[in-house]
Amino acid sequence: MISVVIPAFNEQETIGDIVRVLKSLKENNGKEIDEIIVVCDGCTDNTAKIAREEGADIVIELPKNLGKGGAMMEGVRHSKNDIILFLDADLIGLTPGHVKKLIKPVVDGEADMTVGIFEKGRVLTDFAQTIAPFLSGQRAVRKHLLKGMSDLDASRFGVEVALTRYAVENRLKVKEVVLEDMSHRMKEEKFGLVKGISARLRMYWEIAQYMRKHLKI
Repeated sequence: MISVVIPAFNEQETIGDIVRVLKSLKENNGKEIDEIIVVCDGCTDNTAKIAREEGADIVIELPKNLGKGGAMMEGVRHSKNDIILFLDADLIGLTPGHVKKLIKPVVDGEADMTVGIFEKGRVLTDFAQTIAPFLSGQRAVRKHLLKGMSDLDASRFGVEVALTRYAVENRLKVKEVVLEDMSHRMKEEKFGLVKGISARLRMYWEIAQYMRKHLKI
């Protein structure tokens, strides 16, 4: 059985579509998706309200922003299943087929972790994941493998790098999964050009800080 954990910070524009896709899988075949958890990481918009209305099983509203890693692990702590599927809350074009492709290798025992890579979506998001696939937030992983990741809460946007590092160090079987015709809302679209660029630079800085500290780069 699979729990889906969706860390979200002010994603009212897209969270409804994501939860609806997951709810349809849960209703049609409960063996694939058993639990939908949305973690609102200090949200100030209607993300939590919409997630509840669309049928999320658990909606956690954190009073302050912990960062992506902290929100993800809060969701994991509330989950009940052995396999965790992490999805970003700003995805565009998510389909049941994408979800099935992400979870199947882990369910079948072919991989300990899957990493979703955008393709044929939008040029900028495709390019970013082509040059840095380890930054993808779309991952399925067995829950017990996360117990050794003591630095995940503090890693903020470096969480994807932390997951990749952990997989390499522990020789986990990782499989990249192509997610065609899918992308996500860019920060410039969410916050406007100036604030969006600022948020993007801050995200890259946090990732660089984590990599410098933990990967000796």
